[in-house]
Amino acid sequence: MNDYVYRNYDRDQFEWQYNARLQVDNNEEIVARNMARSEAYRKRARALLDIPFGRSESERVDLFLPQSDNAPVHLFIHGGYWRSRDKSMFSFLAEPLVEAGALVAITNYSLCPQVTVDEIVRQMRSVAAWLWRNAPEHGGDPDRIHVSGHSAGGHLSAMLAVTRWPDFEQQLPEDMIKSVTPVSGLFTLEPLLRHSVNEDLRLDVEAAKRNSPALLRPQMSGPINICVGGDESEEFRWQSEDLASRWSEDGARVAYVELPASNHFTILEGLGDPGFDLTRRLVAVTTSASAASA
Repeated sequence: MNDYVYRNYDRDQFEWQYNARLQVDNNEEIVARNMARSEAYRKRARALLDIPFGRSESERVDLFLPQSDNAPVHLFIHGGYWRSRDKSMFSFLAEPLVEAGALVAITNYSLCPQVTVDEIVRQMRSVAAWLWRNAPEHGGDPDRIHVSGHSAGGHLSAMLAVTRWPDFEQQLPEDMIKSVTPVSGLFTLEPLLRHSVNEDLRLDVEAAKRNSPALLRPQMSGPINICVGGDESEEFRWQSEDLASRWSEDGARVAYVELPASNHFTILEGLGDPGFDLTRRLVAVTTSASAASA
């Protein structure tokens, strides 16, 4: 009798499929490089750090400021399986976007198991709403807010795409978010109920359903670029392919992008390089007139 845990995976195979650290031997080396680049960039950037957008100590956002006013706004949400990492580790990826003329916001959020995934989603909706209200004070255009996120941040960016903004805050416009780029995200959370990560996430069936973007309809008219590395696991690639297929059927403006020779960590590292394909895509969608007027 085969001891399958999920699909055709046994316990060890399933753990590997959904644990990117196991898939990339030098992942901590890449993380260390990103942290060093982030520290160096913060020293030379025009930045406002640790601005509160909510009541908890974790609800803080860093703003990297453009040279001109009325700039498009790009919100980046970090990963870490909803339970680790800090915004300061990702400052490096703001530089190409700032150089292209964008105001870049990199946000923190409270982490599991201290809070639930539901609460993290609420916090990310809150920071997006905060940007809409406060962007002009810092040189940003509230009518041009774009969002990207990596890994758990990819999931959270997709949850912003399914948000009915006037239901969250009455004064918010329906089409508040102009583009979303989820990178290497997880969009159907039901498999995680069987994974060891759920010891911290504490998802049950209903929480997994209401926090699965693939089971929800996008509420935005602007472009959605769903990206994943070609060297990521079968399940990570399936998660992005499945979301792209479902949302395309819903009529959303979806593009599925699989970057060859990129794994879960190198695809993030590449975002600091203005010549990297995904970086160029982020710059283009953030600064394009079509996305701004969508």
